[in-house]
Amino acid sequence: MIIRAATASDSAVIHDVMIKAFEEYKNETPPSSALEETIQAVSDALEKGEKALIAFDEGEPVGMVRFQVKKEDLYFYRLSVLPKKQGDGIGKKIVRALEEYASRAGVSTIRCKVRLTVPKNQKLYSSIGYITYDEEVVMKPNGVGIKVISMKKVFSAFKEE
Repeated sequence: MIIRAATASDSAVIHDVMIKAFEEYKNETPPSSALEETIQAVSDALEKGEKALIAFDEGEPVGMVRFQVKKEDLYFYRLSVLPKKQGDGIGKKIVRALEEYASRAGVSTIRCKVRLTVPKNQKLYSSIGYITYDEEVVMKPNGVGIKVISMKKVFSAFKEE
């Protein structure tokens, strides 16, 4: 498996993997806003400084993550693995690659938010050393609130593994 940094020219690939992975959340209340994003929106975000990693297995894209680096923090979102590849450890490999990126960038903390209605994601992050540090209700533009937890892993934890 190869995991590499993405560029704006990878927007269609990033979008395709994300839409396929987030399809399972289309019946959530509310559905994930990832399903409303366009290729152009992904491209615009990458042009404005957002970053992404893409995982390839035998030359085919199988997963990706989008993220931003702000001072000593790296915040990631939209971690996506193709449904047929979920359970193969690809998500963990992508997060490990993200941690390596953070280490090289001098970042001290990696953070993410997880819907409380998706415990498998919370379990995934917990299994690789992320801890819950906050819980909140995020209000969507349509007035629907989503309960989320914030999780983080502190940089010093990377060195101990």
